[in-house]
Amino acid sequence: MKRFTSILLALVAVAVIAPAAWGTEVCTVKGTVKDENGKPMPNATVQAISKETGRSYPFKTGKNGDYFSLGVVCGNYTFSLMDGNRTVLTFNNVPLKSTLENTIDFDLKAEKAKGGNVPSEAERKQQEEAQKENTKIKGLNQSLQDAKAAADAKDYAKAVQIMTQASQADTTHHLLFFKLGDYQRLEAANNPDKSAAKPELQQAIDNYKKAIDMAKAETNPPVKPEMLGAYYNNLADAQLKAGVADDAIQSYQAAATADPTKATTYEFNEGAVLTNTGKIDQAIAVFDKVIAADPTKADAYYWKGVNLMGKATLKGNKMEAPAGTQEAFNKYLELAPTGQFADPAKQMLASMGATVETTFGKGKKK
Repeated sequence: MKRFTSILLALVAVAVIAPAAWGTEVCTVKGTVKDENGKPMPNATVQAISKETGRSYPFKTGKNGDYFSLGVVCGNYTFSLMDGNRTVLTFNNVPLKSTLENTIDFDLKAEKAKGGNVPSEAERKQQEEAQKENTKIKGLNQSLQDAKAAADAKDYAKAVQIMTQASQADTTHHLLFFKLGDYQRLEAANNPDKSAAKPELQQAIDNYKKAIDMAKAETNPPVKPEMLGAYYNNLADAQLKAGVADDAIQSYQAAATADPTKATTYEFNEGAVLTNTGKIDQAIAVFDKVIAADPTKADAYYWKGVNLMGKATLKGNKMEAPAGTQEAFNKYLELAPTGQFADPAKQMLASMGATVETTFGKGKKK
């Protein structure tokens, strides 16, 4: 009895004893917890979970690494040594009987010597860091979802607010800055005060550039080409809206280089900017490049024709356009006879006194 009293007094923390149900057998449980160096682990948590009822009993070790409880309902249990929410070591199917002194010790050094799967201190720290990162990622994903929901509801200001907070809380993920730039760009586009929208566009440009720099710095693993291409593409759109067309052209070229699988899309966008800024020869060259890569892209033929018309001359009452102009418009009409540019294409051909071909290269109709 004296020995039992000394053990009880030596414990810093003793598990709370729950009153047992009438007629239910209860067991005494005790044990010692030692780390991988064989030293006692104070303030460690041992968790016992009943296989029959699922009830959980948490025990806390004292300064000598001991734990003790009198009021555990007998039965089969799973005993686990916990480190926060992480399980360090588990013993399955442990029987607790009222006729026995139930001792369940955790000796990480001994378990490791036997080849048990017991993590070292360094491994535990690594696992803790990974767990923290996973928790943080979950929070960031929730922020991304909340911002998207706000943007879908056209509440771009709220989306910007959410992503601003997320990017301030975590400065290591380029996707956060990319999405922040996206919502700033959309907020600026929906701002009727164009002068007030300029600072928003500049902020979007800055965040896109930051996302691109961070993404390009990733090497293990490297960022996916389609992601980097999308970053450059949206940067170009923001630059175009901000009135820096030359920068937008360079960004579209960078997007095509980053993601060759979508190069025709980015080059087409580049051609559109060149067209709108009056750089006719460069635009024609780009649309020729798009057509060579995708001969079925109808709009490329139309805009090539438009740029060629920009080089046309008027002789008398007749418009004389460079070679290839009629072919470009007729090819568009062949590929998209009811397309959005069908009527303008026919009007262009009529202004040249040219024929409209129902099937390109296979017959003509006035």
